[in-house]
Amino acid sequence: IGLVGSEMCIRDRLSAPLGEADAADLARTLKALADPTRLRLVSLVAAQGEACACDLAEPLERSQPTISHHLSQLVKAGILEREQRGKWAWFRLRPDRLALIGDALSNPVASR
Repeated sequence: IGLVGSEMCIRDRLSAPLGEADAADLARTLKALADPTRLRLVSLVAAQGEACACDLAEPLERSQPTISHHLSQLVKAGILEREQRGKWAWFRLRPDRLALIGDALSNPVASR
């Protein structure tokens, strides 16, 4: 689901069934979340507000290259945003993107 100018526009777009392009975009996002390690990463980042990549390998018992790969996929899907601070990357959720996922999967007619 492409990000558009205002929340009102997003709500208007989601008041109808998903079009082909929006469905394909949402499927890519959900595919990124369909991995247990990625779900755990999202959960860890959400719990902390933001997290350094250096602090995520140990709790997940994965190598740093594996964590970096998963974080990259979550950024590519628009679920996380990345900020470089010195030699480390910091990540935080994109709540706008997560809200779009929830909106697209809910019944917009029933919520009005």
